[in-house]
Amino acid sequence: PPANDDSGKKILYRGEHCFVMINIFPYSNGHLMVSPYRHLDCLTRLNDEELMETGKLIQKSMDILRQVYAPEGFNVGYNIGKSGGAGFDNHIHAHIVPRWMGDTNFMPVLSETKVLPELIEGTYNRLQPLFQKLKLSNDRDR
Repeated sequence: PPANDDSGKKILYRGEHCFVMINIFPYSNGHLMVSPYRHLDCLTRLNDEELMETGKLIQKSMDILRQVYAPEGFNVGYNIGKSGGAGFDNHIHAHIVPRWMGDTNFMPVLSETKVLPELIEGTYNRLQPLFQKLKLSNDRDR
């Protein structure tokens, strides 16, 4: 996506090969997605650099989410292909979903409306300052 509207697109971080954004249809507060810039339909099509950066960004995103939301767990994964649940079946992306014991808004059936205690803009405002400090190239150990 063009870099001229990161706030509007809810993009938190732009790396060399991949970016992190807030899911605008979140399963829970802090639901993020990591995606390569290239439009690819499957994890097996990522090159080594994209695969490495995706992994690093998932790690760093989880670290930031722990600081801000203190989740008790995470769901991290990919939905590949329409029958695999992919909403964007031509642009692979990893989901990072913070979880808490007893959360009830996770993946409702039949597109029911979820009630989340935080607006997407609030999520962006809480996370963006921490992602702004993120530097992967100087952080080889993790």
